[in-house]
Amino acid sequence: MEMEPVPQTFTDLGVLPPIVDALAEAGIVHPFPIQSMAIPIALTGTDMIGQARTGTGKTLAFGVTLLQRIVVPSERDYAQLAKPGAPQSLVVTPTRELASQVSKDIAGAATKRKARVLTIYGGVGYDAQLDALRAGVDVVVGTPGRLLDLADRGSLDLGHIKVLVLDEADEMLDLGFLPDVERILAKTPELRQTMLFSATMPAAIVSLARRHLRHPVNIRAESGDDTMTVPATAQFVYQAHDLDKPEVVARILQAENRNRVMIFCRTKRSAQRVSDDLAERGFAVTSIHGDLSQIIREKALGKFRGNSINVLVATDVAARGIDVEGVTHVINYECPDDEKTYVHRIGRTGRAGASGVAITFVDWADRTRWKVINNALGLPFEEPEETYSTSPHLYHEQGIEPGAKGRINAPQPEVSVTRTQQSRRTENGHRSEQKSRSETRQRTPRTRRRLKNGVAVDPRGSDTPSANDLAGVPTSPGPASSPQHLGGEPTTQQAAAQDRPRRRRRRTRVPTSQDRQ
Repeated sequence: MEMEPVPQTFTDLGVLPPIVDALAEAGIVHPFPIQSMAIPIALTGTDMIGQARTGTGKTLAFGVTLLQRIVVPSERDYAQLAKPGAPQSLVVTPTRELASQVSKDIAGAATKRKARVLTIYGGVGYDAQLDALRAGVDVVVGTPGRLLDLADRGSLDLGHIKVLVLDEADEMLDLGFLPDVERILAKTPELRQTMLFSATMPAAIVSLARRHLRHPVNIRAESGDDTMTVPATAQFVYQAHDLDKPEVVARILQAENRNRVMIFCRTKRSAQRVSDDLAERGFAVTSIHGDLSQIIREKALGKFRGNSINVLVATDVAARGIDVEGVTHVINYECPDDEKTYVHRIGRTGRAGASGVAITFVDWADRTRWKVINNALGLPFEEPEETYSTSPHLYHEQGIEPGAKGRINAPQPEVSVTRTQQSRRTENGHRSEQKSRSETRQRTPRTRRRLKNGVAVDPRGSDTPSANDLAGVPTSPGPASSPQHLGGEPTTQQAAAQDRPRRRRRRTRVPTSQDRQ
């Protein structure tokens, strides 16, 4: 059976002219395969399961549909709605960054139709979100936690949802959000259109689709022979030593035709360590991970999009949904946990038909894990080549100049500081200040008073007591004091002092462990 020719414009797919014009102003004229296949079916109100790898344009596949199926305030039918101002479409995403990106794409397509799009996620204040909900919204894009919070408070009314989209469902499964998704679905009307998009289809996602989707149509953008990875991405796998990885990365960042680079780490601590090391080497780098506040993460991502910083170090969760144009290289600083993580990581480059480079470092301890990933994806890298920062094949394959070193002479950008590090730095600074103050306060040295038979003697070595000592007046130390030698018979005080037995200094013995027992 021959496939029908793919329509060349969004107008051919049945999209409304205001949406087509808004997309054209954004430079989007020709639909991608997932859009050409999904939009005509979705516009009929049919439930759908879309399986497509990341970076194929699936956001507009459901975004255009939900924008066309809602009623905006400028239309006559808006006043006839059961509750004008209540959300009509809902998109649930696993992470804040993905929610922001999806909301931005939908809002860009809604500029001509004047649809109100609201992004809801945690980590920020409630006031702005509550004010927008009171004023009325048409489309809500958010994460499960904050959506449930506002819905339980009664601030978010989900009883009038017409179109519901579950984006990156497999990632929501990995993050443990499926129970929250179930509760969100229970708050929406049963007669609704539900679309589920996922790069992979684990058993739990298939079960979720069977329970909540009615006779869904399955859409797959690529043929069965294609792998899950992006064909336009050149993949390299190197077996590198952990201590030599910073040197290797520093040389890769000096490769020709390199633009923006994303570096992935497993943990928040390793992401911050790699970012600090590259900044110390002179590269314009920042990081995003869970230890950073939402405001700092948004600022870092804004600098990366604005190209003031061209290297971004991130964890898998924090980087989920980041769609930045011009990412030419993706570096897996640490081996991914499984094939799904690998696909999502390298999907940050080679997006929308562009080419890219994906480099993966495999440590000696990760060789077994990598073999599982390699076999699952059918990659030809079962035995990665042992690579060091001085290996000739590294310079040849990545287009690195032979004289490249591990450092460059460039201004260092501001390094992201976590909340824990900030408190530690403040505490250390306070301690240093206290230490400097204590050093400035010098104590007046005390002169040891010499006694002989209970009588003070001359500090310069004379054994004859001074007149002040005999009179009971203390002698002030220093070279100015000059004792006067007295002759004649000793006084009563002298006699008493001579007759008094010499006092022995009392010594305090430090208790031992046997004494404590």
